[in-house]
Amino acid sequence: MIALPIVGVSAADLTFRSGELTVEQQLTRKLGGADARLDSSHMGTAIYQEPTGPGYAPVGGYDTYSPSKGGEADPDSLTKAVPQGAQSLKDSRAYAKIHTAHGVLGIDFRELDVRSPLTAGLITIDRGRLPEGAGEVIATNAFLEHSGRFVGSSVTPRGGTTSYKIVGAYELPSDLGKDEIIAPPGTLIGPLDTALQASGANGVRAQDSYLVKVGGDGFTWNMVKEANTKGVTVLSRAVMLDPPADSEVPLYQQQPKEQFELSGSTRATELAVLATVVGLAMLEICLLAGPAFAVGARRSRRQLGLVGANGGDRRHIRSIVLSGGLVIGAAAAVIGTAIGVALTIGLRPLLEEFLGKRFGGFEVRPLELAAIALLAVVTGLLSAIVPAFTASRQTVLASLTGRRGVRRANRILPVLGLLAVAGGAAIALGGVASGMGSTVVAGGSAIAELGIVALTPVLVGLFGRVGRWLPLSPRLALRDAVRNRGRTAPAVAAVLAAVAGTVAVATYEHSRDLQNRHEYVASYPYGSGMVTVNDNADHKDVPAVREALAKEFPLAVRADVDRIVVGRPGCDGYSTEQDCGRAELITPKEQRCPLYEAPNGPASFTTEQARELRNDWRCVEARFGKANATVVADEKLLTALAVTDPGAVSALKAGRAVSFDRRNVKDDKVTIRLITGEEKAQSTGARNEEPPGEDKVFAAYQVPEGVSGYGLEVVLPPDTAKKAGLTTAAFGSYFTLDGTATTEQRQRLDGTFDQIGVDAGVEIEVGYQGNNDLVLLILTVFAGLVTIGAAGIATGLAQADAEADLKTLAAVGAAPRVRRTLSGFQCAVVALMGVVLGSAAGVLPAVGLRLLERRDLERLYENGIAMGHVGSEDPGAYVPIAVPWETLGALIVLVPLGAGLLAALVTRSGGALARRAAG
Repeated sequence: MIALPIVGVSAADLTFRSGELTVEQQLTRKLGGADARLDSSHMGTAIYQEPTGPGYAPVGGYDTYSPSKGGEADPDSLTKAVPQGAQSLKDSRAYAKIHTAHGVLGIDFRELDVRSPLTAGLITIDRGRLPEGAGEVIATNAFLEHSGRFVGSSVTPRGGTTSYKIVGAYELPSDLGKDEIIAPPGTLIGPLDTALQASGANGVRAQDSYLVKVGGDGFTWNMVKEANTKGVTVLSRAVMLDPPADSEVPLYQQQPKEQFELSGSTRATELAVLATVVGLAMLEICLLAGPAFAVGARRSRRQLGLVGANGGDRRHIRSIVLSGGLVIGAAAAVIGTAIGVALTIGLRPLLEEFLGKRFGGFEVRPLELAAIALLAVVTGLLSAIVPAFTASRQTVLASLTGRRGVRRANRILPVLGLLAVAGGAAIALGGVASGMGSTVVAGGSAIAELGIVALTPVLVGLFGRVGRWLPLSPRLALRDAVRNRGRTAPAVAAVLAAVAGTVAVATYEHSRDLQNRHEYVASYPYGSGMVTVNDNADHKDVPAVREALAKEFPLAVRADVDRIVVGRPGCDGYSTEQDCGRAELITPKEQRCPLYEAPNGPASFTTEQARELRNDWRCVEARFGKANATVVADEKLLTALAVTDPGAVSALKAGRAVSFDRRNVKDDKVTIRLITGEEKAQSTGARNEEPPGEDKVFAAYQVPEGVSGYGLEVVLPPDTAKKAGLTTAAFGSYFTLDGTATTEQRQRLDGTFDQIGVDAGVEIEVGYQGNNDLVLLILTVFAGLVTIGAAGIATGLAQADAEADLKTLAAVGAAPRVRRTLSGFQCAVVALMGVVLGSAAGVLPAVGLRLLERRDLERLYENGIAMGHVGSEDPGAYVPIAVPWETLGALIVLVPLGAGLLAALVTRSGGALARRAAG
C-alpha cells in the first residue's frame, strides 16, 4: 500500500527529469551546430522581437501597420540579414502530398544539406545512409510506418514526375511522430513546384530559413536587432543563454511585456488541482495504512498483552508498533524506489514514444529520490502512530482476554476540525476575492478538507441516528461502526480523501467542458458537411467527386456550389498569378466599421470612441468567412445549411441573391466587384483603398437576424449569375447526411478520390466533442477501487473486533448468512459515509478554482473595455460552475453497493465456535 505510490512518484520524477531538456539541449535540437536560425516574419516591414520567445510586432505596433501588397516580404531579406563573413545553410520546407502504399498522405518536404556540420543534432540517423545527390531522400521513421514504405523503396510526390529512393531513416529527437522527408538542396521542392504549375495545378510554396554560424561571441543581441530591421526573426543561441535586460528590448518599450507572455492561469490552476489531489492521495495512504496497522495490532493484542504481563510498559508497546511501521515504511521505500527506477529504465522507449520526444539523458537526482524514499518511511511511521497509542492504552487484562475497553470521545479534535473548515473556506474564498492565485485557493480547500477529516468521528456519530429506520442487519452494522469510531473514522476519512480528490477534478473538468462547449462554433449544421476540390485547376473532376460522395455516403441532401472565377479557370481569390483576378463582395462605405477604415485603424480614435464603436452594429461581429464567401447555388444549399426562412427560399427561386450579413446590403442590393489580375497588382493594400474593377449589382434579400450562413455571406442563383455574365467553376458540394458516415466509408471515399486523381477534402460537422468523458470514467473507477479497499480494511478490522460477537451469534443458532450480511453492510456503511462526505468536500476546491478563473477573465474583459478593444455591451466571459451529477450518482450508489456485495462474497458464512472465556 505504501510502496505502490512510491513506485509511481519515483518513476514520474525520473521521467520528468529525464524528459526535461536543458536550454542547451533545446538549442541543439533547433539549431544543430549553428549559432542562430533566421526566419522571415512575412510582414514586409521592420519588426521588434522577444529575446527568448516567439513574439514579435511591427515597429510602431499593429494599429499603425499597413501591409504593402498583402504583406509580402522582400524575398532577399533573409540573405541580406546574414552577417558578412558568416557561414550559412539554407533550410527549406513545404507541405505537399505524396503517394504511399495506402493512398496519399500529406507530409513535410524539406531540403537541407544534412552532411553539413551545422546540422549536427537536428536529426538522428536510425538506419541506412545520408542522401548523396538528386533522386535520393531520407525519411522519418514515423513516415515509413504510416506510409507502408521502407528503406530502399521509392516514393513519388503527388503531381510530380520524379520518383525518389529512400536511402535512410531518421528521427527528429523532439518530434518523433512527424511525417517528413529530406532531400539535398534544389532536388525536391523546386522540381515539384515546376511540375505542378506545368500541369495547371497550384504549386508548392517553400518556407525558407537559414542556419548561421558567426563564431566569436555568437549571434549577439545587437545583431538580432539589426536583422529585425529587415523583417527577419532570429533564434540566437547566445541570446537564449544570456538574454538582455527588459530595458534593452525595444518590443517591451513599445508594448507591455505581459502581452507577449503566455497566460499561466490555466496551467497554474491545473497544477493547483493536481497538488490538491496528490496531497489528498498521500493523506489517503496514511489513513488507509493506519487502519491496516490497527488490524495487525488487534490481531497481535495477545502478544502485546504478554509484553505488558512480563514487565513491559506503554513505551515498549508503542515502540513495538511504531517499529513495525518504520520497518514497513523503510521496506516500502527501498522496494518502491527500486521498482520505480527499474520500470523507468525498462519502459524508457515506450515513455519516449508516448511523450513524442527523446530524453535528454537518463537523469537521476539522488536527493529527490531520497526525499521520496523518506516520504515512504514517514508515511509508514505516521500510519502507525494512532494504532501504537491505541494499543498502549489497552490494559494487560483486556489484551489477554480480548475484551475491549471504553474510550472517551476526543473533544479537542472536533473543535480543531471546525476551525480548520472555517479557516480553510475563508482562505479559499479570500484567495478568490483578492486574486491571490490558484495556489492559495487550493491550499485553503485542502485545509478545509483536513478539517472535515478531523470532524469525521463526530459526523460518523450523526450518521448513527438514522439507524432506527433501518432493517436489522444494516442497523447492527451502522451501530457497530458508530460505537467503534476509532476504526471506522480513519477508513471513512480515507474514502473521503479519495472521493474528494476525484470530485474536485471531476467538477472542475465538467465545468470547463461546459465552457468549451459554449465557446464551440460549428462550421456547419450538425450532421452536415462539405466536400471541396483543393486543386483549383481540376474543376473538371468535381462532378466525379460529387458522384463518389453520393455513392459512399448516406446523403439526405446534396447542394452543388460554384464559385466566381476572374481570369483563367484555375484561378481563385487567393491566386497570386498575374492572369488571375478575384471577385470581391463590396460593403458600402457608410456601412463599414470606422475602426478599420480610418488611415491608422483603431489608433485614430480615443479609447472612449473605440469602446463606443465596438458596440456599433457595423463593428460588433468579426468577419472571418470561408475562403469562398460568395457562392453560386440553388435553394438546396439553404436546406443543407438548415435555413428555414421561407423568404430566403423564395428569393433564390425568384432569381434574387440571399445575404447573410446586412452590412453588404444597401437598398436591397449587393455589389460584387470583378478585379482582374492587372488591377489586383495595382492595389497597395491600404485600409481605405477602393480597388478598381467592374461592379455587378444584384437584387438581394437579407435573412433575419440570428440566421447563420456558416461563413457564407452571399448566395447567388445560377441563372442570375449566368445572366450577369459571370464565369463560374464548380468547386464542391454541401450535404446533409441521412445518419452518420463510418470510418470505413471515409476511407473508401478517400480511396476513390485517389483513383480519380484529385485532391479533395471532406468536412462533417459532428458537434462539440469533449475529451473529458474518459477522464471522468478513470477518476470514478479509481475512487471506486480506493473506496472498496478502504471499506474492506474497515470491514476486516470490524470482523477482528466483532469476532466474539459473531461466534456468539453462531452459538445461539443464527443462520450462516447473517455473518455474510453483516460484513457486507459493515463495508457498505463505511463506503457510503465516506462517499457522501467526500462528495460534499470535493466541490469546494473546484468551485474556488473556477471562481478564480472567472475573476481573471472578467478582469481581462474589463481591461479590454477600458482600452477600447471590447464593446461595453459584449456579454463577456462565460465561466460556468457545474456539478457532474452522473459521476456523483455513480459514486454514491454504485460504489457502496459494490463494496458491500464484494465484502459479502469474500466473507466466510460460518466460523468455528469457541469456548466461552472463564469469568
